[in-house]
Amino acid sequence: MSTRWDDNQPIYWQLRERTVAAIIDGTMAEGQSLPSVRQVAVDFQVNPLTVSKAYQSLVDDSLVEKRRGVGMFVRTGARQKLLESEREHFLREEWPRVADKIRQLGLSVEELIAAEPSSREDPQ
Repeated sequence: MSTRWDDNQPIYWQLRERTVAAIIDGTMAEGQSLPSVRQVAVDFQVNPLTVSKAYQSLVDDSLVEKRRGVGMFVRTGARQKLLESEREHFLREEWPRVADKIRQLGLSVEELIAAEPSSREDPQ
C-alpha cells in the first residue's frame, strides 16, 4: 500500500477507506482478521490512536467486529453492505456529474465503450 496521504482528508479516514476498498475488492475477506493497530501504525508510520480511530469507525458502521483478546475481523455481509452503499453513493452523487459531462462533450455510448480502459488492453 502507498503511504502517500491526501492533505485534504484526515489520515484516519484514508486508512478507513483503504480498508473499505480492500473489503470491496475481496483483498480482505469476510471473517479475515485486520492487521493489528500496532502493525498498521508501524507500516504507515502513523500514531496508533489514528489507526484505532479508523478501526472504530469500521466497527461503528458494523463492517468490522471486535473479538476481545483476539483482534478485529471483517463481519459477514460487510462486502455486500459496502457494495450497496457505494453503488447508491455513486448513482446519487457522482453519476449526475459524469452524465452531465458526457452530454456536454457530446460523447456517444459507442465512444465511451471504445474508450473503456479494459477494452483498450492488448489481448495476448
